[in-house]
Amino acid sequence: MKKKNSFNDLITNFENYFKFKKTKRLHDPIFFGNETKYLKECISSGFVSYVGNFVNIFEDKICKYTKSKHSIATSSGTAALHLALNYYKIDEYCEVLLPSFTYVATANAIKYCNSNPNFVDIETESLGVCPKKLESYLKKIGIRKGKKLINKNTNKHIKALIIVHVFGFPAKINEIKKICRKYNIYLIEDAAEAVGSFFDKKHLGTFGDMGILSFNGNKTITTGGGGVILVKTKKAANYIKHLTTHAKVKIGNDFIHDQIGFNYRMTNLSAAVGCAQLENISKIINAKRKNFDDYFKIFKGHKEIKIIKEPNLSKTNYWLITAVFKNKNLRNNFTNKLNKKGFGLRYTWRPLHSLDIFKSCPSDNMTNSNKIYDNAVTLPSSPILNIKKIK
Repeated sequence: MKKKNSFNDLITNFENYFKFKKTKRLHDPIFFGNETKYLKECISSGFVSYVGNFVNIFEDKICKYTKSKHSIATSSGTAALHLALNYYKIDEYCEVLLPSFTYVATANAIKYCNSNPNFVDIETESLGVCPKKLESYLKKIGIRKGKKLINKNTNKHIKALIIVHVFGFPAKINEIKKICRKYNIYLIEDAAEAVGSFFDKKHLGTFGDMGILSFNGNKTITTGGGGVILVKTKKAANYIKHLTTHAKVKIGNDFIHDQIGFNYRMTNLSAAVGCAQLENISKIINAKRKNFDDYFKIFKGHKEIKIIKEPNLSKTNYWLITAVFKNKNLRNNFTNKLNKKGFGLRYTWRPLHSLDIFKSCPSDNMTNSNKIYDNAVTLPSSPILNIKKIK
């Protein structure tokens, strides 16, 4: 007798769902607004690099949408992270805490500052930094010297924590914020994947000392490549914006560079696309949330598989919908069967502490990060799947 809700039934239901869908890939962008119109205006203006009205308009729109006091548009989310770390003077005498379960760019930005990542574990519900494990780890390795928390094993100042809102889900931000205040650690939010995600009606990236967003081609909305850094003071905004243009200072008909800066400013072309995308962000996110509802129905009754849901008090973008399987073999079998038929399912990132390039970095026990990596897969999550029903 055929077992109810069998594995083969799941495969069949998954395939049937995609019969009339336009994409099976992991996350295609969508363009159905004023993107072409604004790009033509931008090209006609002659301002296609970082000078131009669209960059300023985009920053204003981001502030309005996120309710951040200030925003600086950058060439990428990684650039935004680097700028945040630079502002807090992260260097070779410091360590920066971050989850091992994140994209490599988070750790790379720390390395750009000649500093070392110090990896902490996640929880399996939100996929964000686990507050209990974080505090336990700090008590184990940290000693106080004045206002500083020093890693007694490396003698480095634990100066900042980057939390990551993985796949658009909020980490336990309020609990983590209290821990950072207790230990005098700067809190930077990597909300690269969380554009359009809110916790307690507040946009992710606006809880900590600074936050960053990403608009890469595979994000919820895109500028082709770009990011934003969200800051709370005009002083910080002016300083960071100054750094994005090689620290250029105009003096009459001449100019100088008053410090080492970066070519990190978003282009006017990218911002033009971003302005059009922002006009439709609600429709895009509603389509992505409909994706989750559809997947929830497909996987219902399969007790060996869990679809990650948004936590209470949150409304997320469901950037990449994630299924966690009972074991690695079941996950691999499911993924292989579908990808052989042209689907774009993808395993999550390999935890950074396991990569050779970071094996010398300090790290806590990574039980949860390893478990999620072994058993989870991300599902096709493009808004294209459901945008017609939403429009």
